[in-house]
Amino acid sequence: MVKTNSGRFFEDYAVGQTINHAAPRTVGQGERALYQALYPARHALYSSDLFAQACGLRESPLDDLLAFHVVFGKTVPDVSLNAVANLGYAEGRWRQPVYVGDTLRSSSEVIGLKQNSSGKTGVVYVRTCGMNQRDEIVIEFVRWVMVRKRNIAEPAPEAVVPKLIKAVDPKALIIPDGLNFSNYDFDLAGETHRWGDYSIGEVIDHVDGVTLEEAEHMMATRLWQNTAKVHFDATFRPDGKRLIYGGHIMSLARTLSFNGLANAQIIVGLNGGAHANPAFSGLTIRAWSEVLDKAETVVPGVGAIRLRLVATRGGSPFERLDSDGKYLSDVLLDLDYWALMPV
Repeated sequence: MVKTNSGRFFEDYAVGQTINHAAPRTVGQGERALYQALYPARHALYSSDLFAQACGLRESPLDDLLAFHVVFGKTVPDVSLNAVANLGYAEGRWRQPVYVGDTLRSSSEVIGLKQNSSGKTGVVYVRTCGMNQRDEIVIEFVRWVMVRKRNIAEPAPEAVVPKLIKAVDPKALIIPDGLNFSNYDFDLAGETHRWGDYSIGEVIDHVDGVTLEEAEHMMATRLWQNTAKVHFDATFRPDGKRLIYGGHIMSLARTLSFNGLANAQIIVGLNGGAHANPAFSGLTIRAWSEVLDKAETVVPGVGAIRLRLVATRGGSPFERLDSDGKYLSDVLLDLDYWALMPV
């Protein structure tokens, strides 16, 4: 009997299938320290217990994308071990802060399948939930992945493509219990710009850049327990390169956005996202944001801002698509999310 796991292939999935992913993980200050070592993370709410307590939280939570990476990483052996590419995200919501000492686990439901015209691959849609030790959902999101077939002669399943909303309704965003920005310290946060200082359609060049290092992205891939072969096995791709985990680019871009959006403290919704082009070590990542929408929340003094975050490898700022509506070759990430800011 074969005891090793070669991962699922496209024909191993069925709509309605539920997969409980292995290896729950208790997170602590070590993850926070490594996150801040890997990325230029400076948002005050995730750096200081005193700052977080002044904002009504019990202590400083762990970064929202740190929680995303931990939950995402657990899904890889079951969802994307044999993936060609992770294609997109939708309907993401952060529902509970993650604190030091919480134990996270993941579960995914297959909600769609569609074989590609080549017959060699297919797209698998899953809805993933990350839960803590109290069985509370801390994060949920949909993603779709292009997965290899084991046997190209296997008949295609009936195509099921889920209808996904284009954006999370701001009324459905969940504000962390106790959050209150009435005592918000803009000096400690690093910028004075409030929710009301941003206009829909405004674009912000985040100015700074970070050069991707082989050692750092490999450490990140291991930290999140991401076992996708394209990220750690240089023999898996014909070009002998290790593809950088898309979440690594997400965190780099988010932390670069501090310069201009330091007060966009908490990510609460993921409307959509695409890893537009592959990234490899040696590239220098830059980022810019566009304000897509704004909304009031039920908590006085707390506003929601919808942002498009674009990571590039040095192309012209504020350009994303070519004349045919396709991503420019310099664009690496196109992420649409909701964040909370003091009004």
